[in-house]
Amino acid sequence: MKRGTVHELGQILLRDRTPESTTDPTVASDVRQILDRVRACGDRALLEYTRAYDGADLASKGIRVTEADVATARTEVNAKDVRALRYLQKRILRIEKKRLKAANFLYKDGFITMRQVTLPLSSVGCYVPGGRAAYPSTVLMTVVPAKVAGVPRIIMCSPPSKDGEIDPLVIVAADLSGVDEIYRVGGAQAVASMAYGTETIRPVDKIVGPASQFVTEAKRMVSSVVSIDLPAGPSEILILADNTADPYIVALDLISEAEHAPDNVPILVTTSKMILEETFKLIEERLDGLERREIITEAFNAHGAFLLASSIDEAIEFINNFAPEHLEILADDSRSLAGRITSAGMILLGGYTPTAASDYCLGTNHVLPTRGFARTYSGLSVLDYVKTVPIVECKRAALKRMLGPAKILSHREGLPNHYLALEGRFSNE
Repeated sequence: MKRGTVHELGQILLRDRTPESTTDPTVASDVRQILDRVRACGDRALLEYTRAYDGADLASKGIRVTEADVATARTEVNAKDVRALRYLQKRILRIEKKRLKAANFLYKDGFITMRQVTLPLSSVGCYVPGGRAAYPSTVLMTVVPAKVAGVPRIIMCSPPSKDGEIDPLVIVAADLSGVDEIYRVGGAQAVASMAYGTETIRPVDKIVGPASQFVTEAKRMVSSVVSIDLPAGPSEILILADNTADPYIVALDLISEAEHAPDNVPILVTTSKMILEETFKLIEERLDGLERREIITEAFNAHGAFLLASSIDEAIEFINNFAPEHLEILADDSRSLAGRITSAGMILLGGYTPTAASDYCLGTNHVLPTRGFARTYSGLSVLDYVKTVPIVECKRAALKRMLGPAKILSHREGLPNHYLALEGRFSNE
């Protein structure tokens, strides 16, 4: 775990976050090879890569999860699990319906009327990570907004375990939220199948969902063929704390985010040396007794940082340059400080709004931009599954009043027939 000042260590972290440093040439080369092979060989390539990377032989089981498989999964989960999924589903539904409603509006200006309507995409592919953990919550985060948008075809790809199965709760979450097709395939090969199609998997119009650097790179590479959501790679948490923060809470939240995977990024930025030292000490003391200790330790050792800022202004400048996925503000005036943040995937205020709550129960979406892309991208929402279309009607009198400005602009742009198309409607006057 690295400790230092924002002025010194913070600048190193920012240099490691440049676009050139976030794409591994070896990863890019491997991903390109996978994409090309799936495009050329279809299902055969999917079976080969699933056997090589996931240790699962799907030759007899098949790539697609059947209705019988879904029925079996329902018997393997308990009622409490399903109730928890339904609770989160309802909260996501409420928020996304509100967001969609706001995107549909009516504007009137004299004799001009403009309505903005939203139209759903025809098909989307949701990628749900697997491997070290199961993510039924990510199923809901990616699928429920698509259902709210009205997408008629929703498919899901998720890597199988060595026995060729997807976690039962992930399957139940997919069934509950309305997925139409579920496939046992992960990694860059899953992205290739959704972008190009295979004998079993028909291509989609858009691919969404978080995952490893291989999947993120694959999404980037296929973005000329199919739309993608956002660069959502290894998860990040940055906590801004002043001397009023509770080091125990800070430590818990950093640990909770570090347990996702060894490449996750847990960072503390504080103006208090005491908070920094106490948090560091608490994490060191707790590590040995934690579940998923090896993953957490590797994440802290490889990507963790404890930064001391000389002032709150220096801390905020660093945060806006770093553009974290999750930003927790544990400070005396958290609302005011939030107003100074220009780049973060999500901002969580106060001691009772931890990142873990945004994962499981708040209803906000946890598919967020990482690796500094929060400077230009927003988190996943229902708006990622629709097209906005303006419907405009202009009355005769209004158009006539616009002839003057239109004439000037059309001639300045060297497009005189644009003006004639307008003026010609009044040529008989």
